[in-house]
Amino acid sequence: MLTEETPTSRPRKVRTRDQILGASDKRDGIYERILNAVMEHRLIPGTKLVEEKLAGVFQVNRTRIREVLARLAYEGIVTTIPNRGAFIASPSVEEARLIFQARRILEPALIRSLVAKADGEQFQRLHAHVAQERAAREAADTRAVIRLSGEFHLLIAQMVDSPPLIKLMRELSLLTCLIILLYDSPNVPACPNHEHTEVIQAMEQGQVDEAVRLMLGHLDHIEATLDLSLEEDTEVDLEHIFG
Repeated sequence: MLTEETPTSRPRKVRTRDQILGASDKRDGIYERILNAVMEHRLIPGTKLVEEKLAGVFQVNRTRIREVLARLAYEGIVTTIPNRGAFIASPSVEEARLIFQARRILEPALIRSLVAKADGEQFQRLHAHVAQERAAREAADTRAVIRLSGEFHLLIAQMVDSPPLIKLMRELSLLTCLIILLYDSPNVPACPNHEHTEVIQAMEQGQVDEAVRLMLGHLDHIEATLDLSLEEDTEVDLEHIFG
């Protein structure tokens, strides 16, 4: 029987924004540097992440490296193979399609949320980001182009200011980078950054449905540059990738 002195539930511990995003200590600095290397295609699918070497590079103990790798594995960026170690993930064709499907659900919602609350300063930030993309293309800085293109989508999530959605968008962007590395078709031109500009302009004008249509077309364009023609039941040859 409950009395006034009997607690009905334990007080809930509220997680901070940094705890949700994973940006609160040195471990997370290591995590961010690995993510940036994936975004810039410096770490490619199948790369083995040797704990001892990473501990030396980042000047931490191996326990901290294991924690970072465990988090990356939980998010799907790293694959761990018993008795072999941790590797940058190699998403399958089916996983690639599901990731694009998830982005088609998430990104229109982000656009609608941002247009409902955005001001001129936020649109200026988006335009400034696209200007950086353009400058990187003109300088033939491929790594910067790849990173900035992915960060454009993440920037929209950051402006919506929902830590869970930021986290989800970051994971999807990183997995998309791995997919592009695995399935890019060299004879198909990559999507130009003017598509980002068109999305921003539609949002500025309050044309939400048009902005959503343009974003979905942009995602379709990205997927169209990939060769996802493998059979549905084709398995990734781990011995070939990780050997």
